[in-house]
Amino acid sequence: MNTPLTETTYYILLSLVTPLHGYGIITNVSELSNGQVLIAAGTLYGALENLKKKGYIELFTESSLRKKKEYTLTEEGWRVLKEDFQRMKQLVAISEELLGGKNNEKN
Repeated sequence: MNTPLTETTYYILLSLVTPLHGYGIITNVSELSNGQVLIAAGTLYGALENLKKKGYIELFTESSLRKKKEYTLTEEGWRVLKEDFQRMKQLVAISEELLGGKNNEKN
């Protein structure tokens, strides 16, 4: 298992389930996180370069007319995203069992 993804990285990868360009990723991350995760353009492009180096994403298309690059997940990116999703599901299940049970007196 890989190291758990940061929240920002998870949202970026989740945004790339369908190909998107940088501004689309910034907007999508904000929407998916209900405004809790906001990414500046400089931060995003550094993150995209890092994700490309790790082999999680790749360039999908590059429009020379509007100078927009679209990115998409690689097979490795899909694998890492799904693996982290499973890890978080397990965390939620354990937390619900320990914190959310009807018999929990410490609510």
